[in-house]
Amino acid sequence: MVPFAGWTLPLHYGQGHLQSHLHTRRHCSLFDVSHMMQTLVYGRDRIRFMESLVVGDIAELKPGQGTLTLLTNEKGGITDDLIVTNTSEDHLYVVSNAACADKDLAILRDRAAQLQATGSDVHLEVSDNALLALQGSPSMARVLQAGLSDDLAKLSFMNSITTTVFGVPGCRVTRCGYTGEDGVEISVSAARAVELAEQLLGVPNVWLAGLAARDSLRLEAGLCLYGNDIDETVTPAEAGLMWTLGKRRRVAMDFPGAAVIMAQVKDKPRRRRVGLTSTGAGQALLNSLYPHIPGTVTSGCPSPCLGKNIAMGYVEAAHSRAGTKLTVEVRKKQHPAVITKMPFVPTQYYMAK
Repeated sequence: MVPFAGWTLPLHYGQGHLQSHLHTRRHCSLFDVSHMMQTLVYGRDRIRFMESLVVGDIAELKPGQGTLTLLTNEKGGITDDLIVTNTSEDHLYVVSNAACADKDLAILRDRAAQLQATGSDVHLEVSDNALLALQGSPSMARVLQAGLSDDLAKLSFMNSITTTVFGVPGCRVTRCGYTGEDGVEISVSAARAVELAEQLLGVPNVWLAGLAARDSLRLEAGLCLYGNDIDETVTPAEAGLMWTLGKRRRVAMDFPGAAVIMAQVKDKPRRRRVGLTSTGAGQALLNSLYPHIPGTVTSGCPSPCLGKNIAMGYVEAAHSRAGTKLTVEVRKKQHPAVITKMPFVPTQYYMAK
């Protein structure tokens, strides 16, 4: 067990990190991600409220559809990355990173108060639900379908339904996750979370997985960890996350930091987030770029699936092309590395036919 964002979380279970990582890729694993903050946004002005804070086109989301979006500041920096879902009910469902929960909630409440003062109809509710992530292709769909009355084959990546899961009613099932595999996140009443987890773990080949596997899986999938790979000093353009900006929002430029971000789009950012691979550093963490090419490695680990070291970080834009060879410094020793396209391991996100 290790401290994480004010919580005590499991680093790994009895199987160990390597076995747990590979099991998720080959079968499926259950992650307890209840440390994430879940917020419900109500009121007729909820979409206008959310679009005043994030870069995404929330208005275009169909009922039950969600999107990854970015909470930005006036300097164009990323305050947090969120998943916002336009539920089929009467609210938006927002999932925030645990490490950002306090500042996110303060921003949300402050903005809601501002709009309420001008007569807008918006109010927030922080959910006390637990959040369980079942991840892995192709086993996840088979395991979950056995406990669903709904047809999981009709639920595409980044879409959400409220349903009964293994006899537990009122669960929000969202087809998403942080591993690159086909998976779901299940928002469930905290009072029945253990019951649901035990039901899922009763299925053969479903293992519990902890933070270590979650981190190496997301890095193989080329996904950012807030506080490491993105933060308030990094813009969407630098992070390679401009795809999160809705076309309408780019034109309107009505989100925090729009002038800075769109100027970078026009003039190109000076640095870019890149992927790196290296075979010369053994099992050591890639932790900084050697000064031949100025930059910083923000995340790195040995890839269980690829048998080589992988990392992501920031380099000057002129040196960011895939295939560029450079040097990384690990424990004061230099090792060859190469800029590599991400994801390092192909993703398995499910799109309904």
